[in-house]
Amino acid sequence: MEDRRTPTLVVTIVFFALASVSIALRFVSRLGIVHKIVSHDYLILVAWVIDFGFIFAICYGTTKGLGLHQVDVPSSNNTSLNTSEYVATVLYNPVLMTLKTSILIFYLFLTKTNKVIRWAIFATIFVVNAAGVALTMVNVFQCQPVSAAIWFPADGDAKCLSIVTIYLSSAPVNLITDIAIFFLPIPILTQLRLPRKQKIILIIVFSIGLFTTVIDIIRAAYLQSAATSNAIKQQTGSGNVDNSKANQDFSWYGAFTFMWSAVEVNTGIICACIPSMKPLAARLLPRMIKGSSDTSPHSHSSTTNTAAARPIALRADTAPVAPPQGQSAILGRMAPRSHTDQGPNFTFPNTLQPAELPSEESLEMTDFLAHSGPSDDTESSAVTNASPPLDMTTFYDFVNVKKPKSMLALSNKESVPPVALTTILFFLWGIGYGFLDILNTQFTIIDGINTWGSLGLHAAYFGGYLVSPLTVGRFMLKKWGFKSTFISGLFIYACGALIFWPSAVLTSFPAFILSNFVVGCGFGVLETAADPFIVLCGPPENAEIRLNLSQGVQATGSILSSVLAEKVAFKSVKTVAGLVRVQWTYLAIALFVLLLAAAFYYLPIPEATDDDLQELADQRKDDISAPVVGIPVVWLTFGLAAFSQFWYVASQEALIVSFTLYVQQQLPQGRGGLYGHDFLSVARGIFAAGRFLVALAIVFIKPRWVLFVLYVGLIVFAVLTKELQGMAGVGIGMMLFFWESGVISITIAISLRGTGRHTKTAGAIMATALGGGAGYPFFQELARVQNHGSVASSYVVLAVGYAAAAVFPLYLMLVPAAKKQVDPVLNGSLYRRSPLRGQRSRTHKGRSRAGTGDGNADTNPNGNGNGNGSKKENYSLGGVLSRPRSLVNEPPSTAHMGPAAGISVHDLAYQYERENNTR
Repeated sequence: MEDRRTPTLVVTIVFFALASVSIALRFVSRLGIVHKIVSHDYLILVAWVIDFGFIFAICYGTTKGLGLHQVDVPSSNNTSLNTSEYVATVLYNPVLMTLKTSILIFYLFLTKTNKVIRWAIFATIFVVNAAGVALTMVNVFQCQPVSAAIWFPADGDAKCLSIVTIYLSSAPVNLITDIAIFFLPIPILTQLRLPRKQKIILIIVFSIGLFTTVIDIIRAAYLQSAATSNAIKQQTGSGNVDNSKANQDFSWYGAFTFMWSAVEVNTGIICACIPSMKPLAARLLPRMIKGSSDTSPHSHSSTTNTAAARPIALRADTAPVAPPQGQSAILGRMAPRSHTDQGPNFTFPNTLQPAELPSEESLEMTDFLAHSGPSDDTESSAVTNASPPLDMTTFYDFVNVKKPKSMLALSNKESVPPVALTTILFFLWGIGYGFLDILNTQFTIIDGINTWGSLGLHAAYFGGYLVSPLTVGRFMLKKWGFKSTFISGLFIYACGALIFWPSAVLTSFPAFILSNFVVGCGFGVLETAADPFIVLCGPPENAEIRLNLSQGVQATGSILSSVLAEKVAFKSVKTVAGLVRVQWTYLAIALFVLLLAAAFYYLPIPEATDDDLQELADQRKDDISAPVVGIPVVWLTFGLAAFSQFWYVASQEALIVSFTLYVQQQLPQGRGGLYGHDFLSVARGIFAAGRFLVALAIVFIKPRWVLFVLYVGLIVFAVLTKELQGMAGVGIGMMLFFWESGVISITIAISLRGTGRHTKTAGAIMATALGGGAGYPFFQELARVQNHGSVASSYVVLAVGYAAAAVFPLYLMLVPAAKKQVDPVLNGSLYRRSPLRGQRSRTHKGRSRAGTGDGNADTNPNGNGNGNGSKKENYSLGGVLSRPRSLVNEPPSTAHMGPAAGISVHDLAYQYERENNTR
């Protein structure tokens, strides 16, 4: 007889005992040494009390048969066993909810200055408690009536949810919050300058927290075994499957599930208690805790020791300037910026001006982690031994990141690393889209969903684009910049990937709808930031090239993932059990995405402020503000671009979702061993290659010309695809993917040109326009049904959509003001036209701006402006290689600058200050 009772009982008791000792030591430290109890201490005590009930229920259950197969459990024990399982199930989520809330409130004590981290902590607290309450209610009312969860056998009319399904469905929530709790303190810890011993201890403590995530995954593996076994029984018809616990053999599977749940909860309690035991450890083992570089808490009154041991928070009115000879670099960096100085004679203070002291609450935990001295009362002495607040722009010991240069000032060479980094995001959502397409197809087959339901899954994905860019995406981009938007999008994407877990377990169509929608929201947020980032990061004349290359990588990722999904990952996904096993693929994707989000936090991502974007647009103010039908040309261009984007994506997605069926109708027996989905994979390969070819074409041909040719090809080939039959029709249909390849990239790059301080909002609107793919496939399917099921006949819908979108390239080709506005100009980057920021129209009116067209014709030999007396047009005559080279590619030597050259000392000072700030 197989028996899991003993290991379940022993492991559960041992971990609870360790957690109880940790709680005792925590309160000895807090009451006996620190003499202070705060909110997270009370919460951890409440968690321990609930944990006691949880552990007692598990231990009691092992005496009644928990750990035996259901057939080996005496019938007289069934009611007691069900009672213990019910109590343990109900108490699991409350103890986790209270424990995680205690840890998160502790994090709030650690940071008072970083608003992004604090908002993330508050959001995690909300998710933890909302999910905890919801899951607790689900477990309490798992049966109707509730008594059916305990009495055995239950009344014949009773209905119960599967406990295994409930537990497995809730696993993603626990994983998401566990991972968030692990990552949230990392930005705080990396800013603490600690002795080596304390740093090692701190890393070990917070790394133990990651163990709870591993435990959650192990626990889910046992649950999956139960879910898979039950799914097989349901499909084969073996056994009397009615979702009751008995028929799922929950007494056997639940034993190790409860054991690992106990390990998870008690490990979390131990991790939560270790930081609060530091005063006790410093008292009992001072030499072990105190590092060689530690200083006494009472020695911080010394200015020298304080400056050496603590990070210095720069004041808002300081500028990074060079210190005089013999003066410390720290003092030099603290020089106040004077906006009235007219020369380079900057002065330096003899003493540091202390920054505003943080509150006692924030000092309590920060000093608690940062100091190792055996002080009896760390909190009460925190104010007198206060350290300046942590400077969130400076990383010590762990990371030393140099502030990146403004993206608007980057050369081609300088833009390569950040563009390559962001291209990883394009590759990621290409991977996600490919897996998603195959998974949805398999799900519709397994669950018996018809074509309209399949289109509903597709619409849910693109519905995320209609919602997230103008809500989350725009808010994050305007408020905190590109880096924060990237991280937010990746986090939402990871959440969507994890939601596929319960979707697969429940084989629920609404759950799959939700999964697709959340993933779409994540990609919508990423698209809001990624497209404008690629467009702006580097010389503007190469924006279309950069975006096509990045999106070509995205298309490559989509091909790779779809092939892997079809041939490897989802090859055996023919049953519900196979669908459940796929969850590990999405878990791996989610974990990788979260690790990438953490990496993005530390990587030097260049930014662009609204003021800089507006200044860049003002370089060609006359061109972008020229009226067309009473509207400034820049906004007419943008409006038509968004309109065109919506209709183009609508037709593109209608083609993608119907092309496999189109091939099946044209080639019922296939061709050369290839069938519908194989031809779609080849077509996607053509699409990816087309983006790289379009990028190459733009080197020689103006982007608007390339866009016009692509649309001509789309309309002509859509009509041919409708009319031709057999392999000819399939070949022409595959070429439609080539003509589609560069449309989105060129449209986005052109639409953002000259939008100034509204560029980020414009990027969000263009990302929202991608939501056109949500509804149009329904019209294509309706046209197919009305034409007796013929996909070819329904492709008139494609031609109509392409024709509507073609209004934009026609406008660009026919309106002269639009030509001047959208055609790239060489060396249009901010700060590259002249090495002196003083040469700006608002401070030096009438002074020429080389290469921008504000000067006279004789100072603007390239004709890149529409200045006074210039008769040359300011847009290029061809591609990048055919454009005339500028005379201001390289800034002149500063050795020739000065009053004799007509440049004021104020100009030199302003430029010196600007260079230091941007570097």
